[in-house]
Amino acid sequence: MKNLHKKTASGFIYSVLERAGAQGVNFILSLLLARILSPDEYGTIALVAVFITLCDVFVTYGFGNSLVANKESDQVDFSTCFYFGIGFAVVIYGVVFLLAPALAAYYEKDILVPVLRVMGLRVPIAAINSVQQAYVSKKMEFKKFFYSTILGTIISGVIALVMAYTGFGVWALVAQYLGTALISTVSLWFIAKWRPVLAFSWKKLKKLYDYGWKILVVGLIDTGYTELRSLVIAKRYSSTDLAYYSKGNNFPALGMKLIEPSISKVLFASLSHCNDNPEEMKTITRKFTQLSTFFIFPVLIGMAAVAKPLITVLLTEKWLECVVFLQLGCIAYLFRPFRFIGNSVVKASGRSDLLLKLDIVKKAIGIVLLLCSMSYGVVGIAVSLVISNAVATAINVFPVIRILGYSVYEQIRDVIGNLILSLVMGGVVLLISRLPLGVFYVLVMQILAGILVYAVGAIVFKNKSATIVLSQMKKILKTRRSEKKL
Repeated sequence: MKNLHKKTASGFIYSVLERAGAQGVNFILSLLLARILSPDEYGTIALVAVFITLCDVFVTYGFGNSLVANKESDQVDFSTCFYFGIGFAVVIYGVVFLLAPALAAYYEKDILVPVLRVMGLRVPIAAINSVQQAYVSKKMEFKKFFYSTILGTIISGVIALVMAYTGFGVWALVAQYLGTALISTVSLWFIAKWRPVLAFSWKKLKKLYDYGWKILVVGLIDTGYTELRSLVIAKRYSSTDLAYYSKGNNFPALGMKLIEPSISKVLFASLSHCNDNPEEMKTITRKFTQLSTFFIFPVLIGMAAVAKPLITVLLTEKWLECVVFLQLGCIAYLFRPFRFIGNSVVKASGRSDLLLKLDIVKKAIGIVLLLCSMSYGVVGIAVSLVISNAVATAINVFPVIRILGYSVYEQIRDVIGNLILSLVMGGVVLLISRLPLGVFYVLVMQILAGILVYAVGAIVFKNKSATIVLSQMKKILKTRRSEKKL
């Protein structure tokens, strides 16, 4: 069990480093591209990405989770999912290719036809990558994700920048989107060193399907619900409005993309290894609850506090309309840790049926809130997301209590210190915004002050999460030094 804890902790750190590197590079690239391209061009890609993301769910959810959750998964299981996934992905791409003209006509944008057909190639690539990721997660060799993701992000980003500067417009974003997936998948193919064998078993496929189909439906509901707001904004308002909403939401989403996938992959794999021991599952879940909120709360609260100077400095004043969406997005994402941690607990315990039932209830409530908010403009739609996330978090508490005995009191106690420290840091940052200085200097002072206040506060009050992170970082550095000496 000690070995599991060691792999879990190091896996979390490597996953965070992977996401930090990838999202950091992506963030810088998006800033440079936003200065060159127009909001309308970003809106086009945001709309197309909705459809491709929905298609991705069919090949990335379900079977991959089944492979990780099933302790007896072998080479035949992985190979069966690999071949079936590719075949299924080709069929899905065919549907996208044929429906592209109809979607373009519905949204009255002819450019959607070629863009959809090119970006749709991501679906077969994702099918290959999902099995690779399941294999690496099963082995808990998360540092391999770091190398493949960073390589794909940097190369595709450079290509996109060159294309943007040379006048390719929206196709620069297409190249970045598709290139990241392709290069990351090819890199992981060589790094992970997993190869399918010439074997296929309908029996094994059925067994994996019996567990995975519920996860797939949950993924479709969750992704469809998440992207529904973008579809409504694009049709009811305009692609420019969608660009402001998406760009504002992308800032807090950046923080979540850094932390959430890292935690979800490692937590799900760790819980799956001990899903016959509720006490051990609870111990791991508590640790991840503390760690996730330690990183997520200060990032989101700090970002909301510096929203206006951040947008002005990084994107220029032409993007100022997205400030309100950035701030509302930060509030909405504060609830995310409890949702994805709760989902991981339910999945690892084998209760994919419960996960599906809960998700249907949460999304039904969310859709009602969305429908009620449509008459209040894009801001009203963004507010409905905050409310629905709060409701979903409340619902997610119950299965965690039922499965692990992790009470509401314990959950609050595990995160309250991180929340209070983050709020104090946010208050200090807001006070600095009143200084009579240029916007750039104010932003720099706010960021530095925020980091300093949070770091000092964590050390002075002996924050448990900070202690865990520092301990694991020291172990990783020590291991790296030992490897270099050898």
